[in-house]
Amino acid sequence: MEQTQQRAMTAHQTLLLQMLKDLDAVCRRHRISYQLFSGTALGAVRHGGFIPWDDDLDVLLSRQNYTRLLDALERDLDQETYFVQREFGDHWPMQFSKLRRNGTACMEKYHPKDPLIHQGVWIDIFPYDDLSDHSVVRLAQFLASKVVIAKALDARGYATRNPAKRVFLTACRLLPAKPFWRLCVKQRPGSGMVHTFFAGARKYRKNVFPRAWLDQTELLAFEDGLFPVSRAYDQVLTRLYGDYHRLPTEAEKQKKQHVAILDLERSYTCYLDRQRDMIFDTPTRSIR
Repeated sequence: MEQTQQRAMTAHQTLLLQMLKDLDAVCRRHRISYQLFSGTALGAVRHGGFIPWDDDLDVLLSRQNYTRLLDALERDLDQETYFVQREFGDHWPMQFSKLRRNGTACMEKYHPKDPLIHQGVWIDIFPYDDLSDHSVVRLAQFLASKVVIAKALDARGYATRNPAKRVFLTACRLLPAKPFWRLCVKQRPGSGMVHTFFAGARKYRKNVFPRAWLDQTELLAFEDGLFPVSRAYDQVLTRLYGDYHRLPTEAEKQKKQHVAILDLERSYTCYLDRQRDMIFDTPTRSIR
């Protein structure tokens, strides 16, 4: 593992780390297997903690453990402090879940259609699901996930200047979400592969993994704690990022920053008017 020299965390990262420790404690208490994923796993391997320019945390679980975790978080955590933002829940149309910190603001570069969406500091919680053993069905699962995600983004308030994306978003409004979602999450006992289509990576290959890569974990240092990552982290990160040891350019680092309003002491509700009046460029995608 290559790690850069440790540096002071931002106040935002310090709060995220505390949230991760609270989530980890719930998982340990209930023996729920999870792992750091995406840029958070990359940070653990390459930096021994946060990627210095990163401003979120990602965790990944099997569908069964994902459901167990959401239930456990709601039972165990102080509801005055935390809010569990469940997939397709009230005031949250997205296909994945978040653990939110009450009394904070962490507002992204978009205009929510629903003013009651919780916009506090978050940890992303992603499920992984069984991938079919049949190539045609695998492709159907991937395409179905695109419909589910497009409908969710549209309901959330996603805007784009890309003509093709706008046509696709408009067309998906006419389609029912449930049949497409069920195709993606249908249990397939014995399948040797799993997918993370609902974690949002654009390309098919970056979302499919041998089951063993995600079912087996080991503990790695992340800042001042030890947290689980895939035991096959080299293969997982190579699939996600290619040469993940290469540091991004300054321009690439700027694209990773997607928070428009951040306040760790006051609620997002204090900033709804300001957010409504802000002008945002086309939303960017997270990169390494």
